[in-house]
Amino acid sequence: MKWTAPLSALALLAACTASQPVTRAATPIGPPPMAEPDRDGRCWAREITPAVYEQVMGEVQVVQAEIAEDGTVIRPPIYRKAPVPRVVTPRGEMRFEAPCGYQMTPDFVASTQRALAARGYFHGNVTGQLDAPTTAAIRKFQNERGLDSGQMSLETARSLGLVAVDRSSL
Repeated sequence: MKWTAPLSALALLAACTASQPVTRAATPIGPPPMAEPDRDGRCWAREITPAVYEQVMGEVQVVQAEIAEDGTVIRPPIYRKAPVPRVVTPRGEMRFEAPCGYQMTPDFVASTQRALAARGYFHGNVTGQLDAPTTAAIRKFQNERGLDSGQMSLETARSLGLVAVDRSSL
C-alpha cells in the first residue's frame, strides 16, 4: 500500500498546527476611548495600568489546625512550600487632560499622523484613522516625555502644534 507518504505528510501537518499558549496583549486592541467634556468643558482621558505580579516561593496551608473547645491546639496546621503570587506593581489609574472626542476628526488625526511622521515617530500611511500604528506612535512620543499612554494628552497636541496654546499661560 502507498499510504506512508500521505500519512507522514498528515503527521507533519499536525505537528505544524500544534497549539501555542495564549498570551494577553500588553495594550488594548482597538482605538483608545475618546475623552468626554466635563462641566467646565475640559476633557479628561483615563488610563488604567494593570497590576504586575510575580511568582515567589511561599508557604501554603494544606491542612488546618485542629483546636479543642478550650482553645488548645490538638494538631498544628501543615504547610508546604509553593509558588504564590506577589504584587510587584499595584493597579493604577492616570487621569490627564486630553482633546475632546468631538475634536478627534479624521482631519485632526491625519494632522497628528503627519506631525508624528515629521518627528520620526510615525511610519505608516496617513489615513486619518486612529489605528494601531498611530496609537503606538502617540504612545512612544508621550512615553519619552513621561506619559505612558496611547491616548493623546492635550499637552502632546499642543507640543505637536495641533491645538492652540493659551497665551495667558505663557
